Amino acid sequence: MKPNKLSIMFGLLAVLLASLACGGSFSTANISESWMATDIEGNNRTTVFSPEDDFYAFVDLQNAPDDTQLRAVWTAINAADTEPNLVINETEYTSSDQVVYFQLFNDQLWPAGSYKVEVYLNDTLATTMTFEVR
Repeated sequence: MKPNKLSIMFGLLAVLLASLACGGSFSTANISESWMATDIEGNNRTTVFSPEDDFYAFVDLQNAPDDTQLRAVWTAINAADTEPNLVINETEYTSSDQVVYFQLFNDQLWPAGSYKVEVYLNDTLATTMTFEVR
């Protein structure tokens, strides 16, 4: 019976090594906190913005190697004079442990309505922040 168990262990090890060779990743990177704010320092936290505001989305990235990929996808869910679920902008950033912010600005007024920003961590959706413009 021992040779059979040994064969199974070698088989599992071979599968593990093959998955790593094919680009498998075991990152422990995570977002410990996320929030929206009206200022670049992230102090004025809110989920309600004025039409003239810039939008700031913050994420606190933890346990992240230097090559951790973040992507923010900004969407107008239901805003005046805008098609529903309109993707406004996408931004990518490479980082390690730190608080990262994404900014979205407009040289005109933002239409009133509901919006969201989805933050992806290494191509996996990590958090969604919803907010309004009034």
